[in-house]
Amino acid sequence: MVHSELSRRGFLAGLGGLGATALLGGCATSGSDSGGGSSATLTLQSSLSDPSPKAALTKVVEGYTKTKVTLNTIAIETFRAQLPTYLNSATPPDVLTWYAGSVARDYASKGFLLDVSDLWTGGGACAGFSPALKELSTGADGKQIFVPTNYYWWGVFYRKSAFQEWGVQPATTWDQFIELCKALKAKGVAPLTMGTGSTPWVASGWFDYLNLRVNGAQFHRDLLAGRHSFDGPEVKAVMEHYRELLPYIDPKGRSYSWQDAVTPLAGKKAGMYLIGAFVTQSVPADVVDDIDFFRVPVIDPNVPLAEEAPTDGYFASAKSRNVEGAKELLSYLASAPAQEQFIKESASSNLPTSPRVSTSGFSPLVQKGIQLLNESAAITQFFNRDSSDELQSTADTALTKFLDSPGEVNSILASWQSAAQKVLSS
Repeated sequence: MVHSELSRRGFLAGLGGLGATALLGGCATSGSDSGGGSSATLTLQSSLSDPSPKAALTKVVEGYTKTKVTLNTIAIETFRAQLPTYLNSATPPDVLTWYAGSVARDYASKGFLLDVSDLWTGGGACAGFSPALKELSTGADGKQIFVPTNYYWWGVFYRKSAFQEWGVQPATTWDQFIELCKALKAKGVAPLTMGTGSTPWVASGWFDYLNLRVNGAQFHRDLLAGRHSFDGPEVKAVMEHYRELLPYIDPKGRSYSWQDAVTPLAGKKAGMYLIGAFVTQSVPADVVDDIDFFRVPVIDPNVPLAEEAPTDGYFASAKSRNVEGAKELLSYLASAPAQEQFIKESASSNLPTSPRVSTSGFSPLVQKGIQLLNESAAITQFFNRDSSDELQSTADTALTKFLDSPGEVNSILASWQSAAQKVLSS
């Protein structure tokens, strides 16, 4: 989900604390009382609660002078839990941060999101964006309902100096990767760090990638759409590879958040971390230039290489009382200067969606991320973005149970399929 988000679920993290009444009574509603003019105040509801992206968006919004904008920043966990309430309110926020893909489509199917198709045609702010981004921003009815402004890649992150000290190299095949894990463990280093305590969604990173490497992107999308079973032989094959990793995952990670799990990586107590590029926001400033990554290794060379590239941005409420103003704000946020300012101010490793942003001045790490995605056969989002937040919860339960009791994998998968079927049938 935090992206930089950019912390991906500060990112996708669990459900939050404040009740709907308290939230809506305070800052969840639109400040616009007029019907379509561009002079009324707009409300921008933001989930970017991590310090750097929060400060960056504040700066970007301060530069918008056409209409007064009230920026409300809500803790990501609370925002995620209350998002349906925000959108279904009688006076919802006009514009909201969130994710492209299945999550946005799901809200659009309920009639919650504003049709912004005109921003994708002619001289619209998104007209020059890639076809892949347009597809991610399109609802089931063919209308565009999302404005993507940045995206990021996932990879196996490590410290270059640590690998040099330990005398190891990044792996390109699965067998090499397991040997790398063995070598690090023999040196007294936890090969893999993974924070699945308060952020259990992290466990889905390895599930997604192993499924992509074993079964391919189309199977992965179909599985998350309910066209395959979580207790089928294809997923059992994925879990066999997952089981191979378990001896090399730092057991302390079951009590860590994803941010906590960065500490052993930065301190050279752990070797590698499968995570999004937003990880650079959580390492000390003097470590950032020492961070590198490599692609999740190949398992089956016959399976085209796919990568996760979650895409973030904004949508507008269908109930906005200032439709024209909401679209004008979306256009501003999608503009090259606003994207460039946000990425710069947040010190983010995210990539801009606007082709008008020059990437020549980006860091070597980001340039490498661009190359990774350009060389990929397919792009996916993340478990909940290719399915739903509700299905993500079933994954959180199943995968954390698996981490604790891998010998019960068959019963865990059967329970997962049962829970997933209830979600998919609802």
